[in-house]
Amino acid sequence: MVKIRLTRMGYKKHPVYRVVVSDSRTAATGSVIEQLGSYDPNQEPSLFNVDADAAKKWLANGAQPTETVARLFKQAGITK
Repeated sequence: MVKIRLTRMGYKKHPVYRVVVSDSRTAATGSVIEQLGSYDPNQEPSLFNVDADAAKKWLANGAQPTETVARLFKQAGITK
């Protein structure tokens, strides 16, 4: 199954995340199929950049977002 999830980047106590598409069987920091964007919760307000067209394409093809990514997509207006 293909998942849309967050991959942690950044340094100690300052996480920055990438929104990636990857196989659910790979490790969270393993290989990715495509990088869709980034999420920085440390800024005020938190910064969320994503390629909406690519995200909609992956969702239409059956990719399942994690709970956090689904919440971020809903806030960004990508999903309902």
